[in-house]
Amino acid sequence: MPLVKNQIIPLTIDALSSDGNGVGRFEGQAVFVPFAAVGDVLSVKVVKICKSYAFGIVESVLTPGTGRIPADCPIFGRCGGCCFRHLSYEAELAAKQGFVADALRRIGGLDVPVRDILPSPQTERYRNKVQYPLFLAGDGSVQAGFYASRSHRPLSCGDCLLQPGLLNRIAATLCALLTQYHISVYDEQAHRGLARHIYLRHAVTNGSVLVCLVCNGRSLPHAQDICAALVKAHPEVESVVLNVNTHKTNVITGKECITLYGPGVLHDTMRGVPVALGPLSFYQVNTEGANRLYSVAADFAAPGPEDTLLDLYCGAGTIGLSMAEHCGRLIGVEIVPEAVESARRNAAAMGVEHAEFFCADAGTAAQKLAADGLLPNIVVLDPPRKGCDEPTLKAVLAMAPQRIVMVSCNPATAARDLKYLSQHGYAVQAVQPVDMFPRTKHVECAALLCREKF
Repeated sequence: MPLVKNQIIPLTIDALSSDGNGVGRFEGQAVFVPFAAVGDVLSVKVVKICKSYAFGIVESVLTPGTGRIPADCPIFGRCGGCCFRHLSYEAELAAKQGFVADALRRIGGLDVPVRDILPSPQTERYRNKVQYPLFLAGDGSVQAGFYASRSHRPLSCGDCLLQPGLLNRIAATLCALLTQYHISVYDEQAHRGLARHIYLRHAVTNGSVLVCLVCNGRSLPHAQDICAALVKAHPEVESVVLNVNTHKTNVITGKECITLYGPGVLHDTMRGVPVALGPLSFYQVNTEGANRLYSVAADFAAPGPEDTLLDLYCGAGTIGLSMAEHCGRLIGVEIVPEAVESARRNAAAMGVEHAEFFCADAGTAAQKLAADGLLPNIVVLDPPRKGCDEPTLKAVLAMAPQRIVMVSCNPATAARDLKYLSQHGYAVQAVQPVDMFPRTKHVECAALLCREKF
């Protein structure tokens, strides 16, 4: 019999899908259930029926799977951040290993070796960046929180376990100051109010913090008093920046930053690379995890003193600069101007004179470099979640590097791009999953491709 909405069914969870849902079958039809564990026997309420599958929610756990543990966050299940706080870390790692292997096989059509996943050095308090939407509580006070799942409805969270406690405390202090000085809070629907988000970055190596307040305007009333009180309460605050976002948009940050206190940048070190980061600079959110991931990328790239290394989507230059002492020439390409300036400063701070960084779209730059006859021995690709576009991949193929190293935060688009490269003369030699985002559905991976001889 076909499933009916609101029907209660028994369901055994056989696997986890890449979006974090448990998957079971009822009378041959797949049913997806959030916050489930492999091996769970559940009572499930059917809430949505599609043509060949359905979605349900857990009514009760009849028999828990071996990987299920008690959740340790009061808003788990409502917040849109974590989806795996009900799993042991071993079970989470097994699921993420499966996400990568499944994507390569199903999307990429690739039968390639996938190494055992590398765990994150920290599973809690690992994030060096946090963005809190602001809202007004019932008593009129300014509060910071996170969006509820699949919504823009903010939830209060006093101590998120993904962020260092210091960042949560700084956010609370800043909210109290905004309340004290009667700073209005942005209303998405009406497009009125000033303070939109609190955005914090934390340097793991020295403990300093950059505070960025995203505002619907170019000035902050009582800015000097607010900065002074914030720094007095938290001496770790090195800079306070106002980011201007006056657009009616869901995008968090705007393009303009105005420094209110300090140098306006945060100084940190990642895999030996000193970095100076502004609010708009790309930087991996898990510093120790990134050290592990970039070590894998360096092992795959294996640059030598005669090699030219092209680093596309280079961000603040950390991947390429971490290999700079081993290669003869380094070229980085990034579309965000602030990130390019950061990369140039970072290279200067390291004394690296054989590095060049260009501000351009990766595809456009790769095409121009290929047309100019650049023949890098090694190309490193670290694209956003949407992966590489075809012009970028075609330009890389035209350069015919000996090795391509792809770093990806999305196994699905990585599998698609690896398939394209493997169909055009490159063999996937190894894939290494790395967990950079514990308690979430996301997983990073690095892949090595070598040019086949014809």
